Amino acid sequence: MPGTRGGIARMIAMGVALALALLLLAAREATAGNYRVAQCGWNVDIDASWADDTGGAKFRPEHGCGFGAERLKSLTRGGPTVSGTRFARWRWEAPAGTGISRVWGIWWHALHDGMEHRFGAGNGGGFDATLTASATDTTQRDFFTEFGVPAGAIEDRLLCARGADRWCSLDPGSWSAIRSLTIDVYDGYAPAPGNPGSDLAAGGWRRGAQRVNYWDSDTGGGVRFSETLLDGNRVGLTEYPCAKAMIDGEWRATQMRPCPLGAADQITVQTRNFSDGPHALRRCATDFAGNSACTFPTTVLIDNNPPAHPRNLALAGGEGWHRVDDFDISWADPDQSPASPIGGAYWRIVGPSGYDTGVQYAAGRGIAALADLELPRPGVYSFRIWLRDEAGNADSGTAIELPLRLDDVAPDVAFAPPERAASSELPHSVSADVHDEHSGPAGGAIYYRRVNAERWTELPTRTEAGGAAGAKRIVAPLPGELGPGTYVFRAEASDAAGNSATTTRRVDGAEMALRKLPPPVAPSRPVAGRQGGSARPGAPSSPPRRGPRAKTRLFAKLRWRRRRGQRLTVPFGAGAALVGRLVSADGAGLAGRRLRVVSRPSHGALKRRRVARARTGRHGGFRLPLPAGPSRRVTVVFPGGRGLARARRPALALRVRGAATLRAAPRSLRTGRSVRLWGRVRARGAPLPRRGKLVAIQYYENESRLWRPILVTRSDHSGRFRARYRFRYITGTARIRLRAVALAEERWPYAPGASRPVLVRVTG
Repeated sequence: MPGTRGGIARMIAMGVALALALLLLAAREATAGNYRVAQCGWNVDIDASWADDTGGAKFRPEHGCGFGAERLKSLTRGGPTVSGTRFARWRWEAPAGTGISRVWGIWWHALHDGMEHRFGAGNGGGFDATLTASATDTTQRDFFTEFGVPAGAIEDRLLCARGADRWCSLDPGSWSAIRSLTIDVYDGYAPAPGNPGSDLAAGGWRRGAQRVNYWDSDTGGGVRFSETLLDGNRVGLTEYPCAKAMIDGEWRATQMRPCPLGAADQITVQTRNFSDGPHALRRCATDFAGNSACTFPTTVLIDNNPPAHPRNLALAGGEGWHRVDDFDISWADPDQSPASPIGGAYWRIVGPSGYDTGVQYAAGRGIAALADLELPRPGVYSFRIWLRDEAGNADSGTAIELPLRLDDVAPDVAFAPPERAASSELPHSVSADVHDEHSGPAGGAIYYRRVNAERWTELPTRTEAGGAAGAKRIVAPLPGELGPGTYVFRAEASDAAGNSATTTRRVDGAEMALRKLPPPVAPSRPVAGRQGGSARPGAPSSPPRRGPRAKTRLFAKLRWRRRRGQRLTVPFGAGAALVGRLVSADGAGLAGRRLRVVSRPSHGALKRRRVARARTGRHGGFRLPLPAGPSRRVTVVFPGGRGLARARRPALALRVRGAATLRAAPRSLRTGRSVRLWGRVRARGAPLPRRGKLVAIQYYENESRLWRPILVTRSDHSGRFRARYRFRYITGTARIRLRAVALAEERWPYAPGASRPVLVRVTG
């Protein structure tokens, strides 16, 4: 029977081994391994069971592990005898899916009258002893045993080694002892990492902090480690609670199954540490035996950077005045490359009297146009737009602006009161005043006809500045050949938006009509002094005629350093000089003559018109310094006198460049990152525009040797501006020069001016 029982046990063990091998081959990415279990030593308790084959009548256990005097004992109780084949045992069972391959330990025993101490494998209820002692040996000795086929359990037995029909004496008593066991457990299963779930792996584009949760399981020693990998980089590591102890420089289990078979956890991944685009997410798990397995990669989409500003922003019909309240705006989306596509656009319109639409959002993948925008009333409005990608990134600092100008109101036009003339004469000219509150007068025409005629005749006209601010006057000289009669007049005027108006009325509402009477017939009178007669005594004589004045010529130019001309551009804060010469008709210089110099600052400047005097030198030359300030027009006039005619030089244009500063951080970055840009626009002698100053950020293109714009922003009321720009498509290393340009715009009395360039190093 013992032999039969042992054969059955061996067959069961072989079946278990075969099943383990098949499972090992089926496990994906599995690597078989062993782990060690420490028992009853090193202050480690036991993970074993004790049993008495006699039902507790003949044996008793003694347990002293983990308390300073390590030992596990099986002892006989007091009594006469115990039947053969009866035993007591300590048993360690391998976790399901594992097997025990080797055991080290220390044993000793006191054995009498057929009692034996045996150690071996217990499989399927059987027992195969690999170590046997039948004589007393109380010296603690090391032992080692190895199993050809991993065992499902090991047992330490104290038994009566005689047939079932015989017995062993229990007087004196026998005992077996064991301690300091090191058990090698063969684990052929790899753990099963769960596919990551929750936010990051839920699909779509993700940004910022994202949660990843998972469930890992194992068959065998249990899951010890779990890690999350993004593009092969560890972004999360979890060590599960396992029963283990550091012994002789290595971690050993203190239980036969040291780690949990299933464990869940959650981590947070900071996606800002990764570039925009698709990435591979994997989960890997490792059991206590060192077996590892990973999931197949899951593609996740990451984008943490807002899109750049729209390209080629355009208004249908141009940026001039519109007389139809219907605005269509289009643009080109910037190339997102691996980042998320454009998913929508934010826009906002602000205008006079505090009008503000607030931030509006237009959704749509690849949206590149807004149609049928309307304004509440005529005026100049500002349209701002910035983009949002499908990941939800948007930055109002990338917004660009476009003016919207609406004027759907016709101008006001009325005839001015005519100048007085004799009843028999018409005035030399007629005029009409044109006023438009928004786009301003653009021009007009004046017509006349006899009161009884049907056809209107157009008069040649010229346009002058009107009496009111922003008004214009249309002046038409009357033909001298008009005969006596009544004439009526009609004026037509239009504004810059194309609205037109017609009137035949004066400002006071009266019809614009003029009447010319026939000249009176004068009676004939004798002429005194004829036929030798003399003039009547006392009659006044005609004043003597003055002789003609000598013609003069005036030459003038602007000068700064070695540059000179009638149009001159100087840097911000630089002064200039007005130089020239006054000569007579024959080219001789006129010395000691006074000249009048008028400087008119450009629109938007705080300074007013300035009048200065200059005097010509010995040869007619003159020089007048012009102080630093905004752009201006300079006019030079010689008023004449002392027989010399008046001379005037057409206005000279002195343009002054604006000034700005620019700083950047960081100065060295990688492709996909953003650089912060900030600076200030200088405004000497001019207030900043109410909406802030337009500033363009440009980069230097080496191939064309030109500065190209990358974004446009506005400053605040103190001139400070801030912006961000992300470098997307640079490979290798590039050194990029950036500058800020204060752009020209309405009521800004400076020409475009740039800051000193800053150098940014970008590595792809």
